Amino acid sequence: MIDEQTMLMDGYDDCIIGIVERFNQQPIVCYDKTKVLMKLHEGGLSPEQAMEYFEFNQLGAWVGDSTPCFITTTN
Repeated sequence: MIDEQTMLMDGYDDCIIGIVERFNQQPIVCYDKTKVLMKLHEGGLSPEQAMEYFEFNQLGAWVGDSTPCFITTTN
């Protein structure tokens, strides 16, 4: 279901957990929030810096209806 219209975050393909389908809207990519934060931390950011970067630059980035979403898993 990923095609040329699907918005992806460069370098985070290994953090994709699935595709979210919504009524009358195009599907969007869903990333595992924990994996994204771990990747930022492994890239040299402290846990606090990783969370701040994530919240502002990834979660907070609205780039239209195809903007990816993030999920926090419970297990």
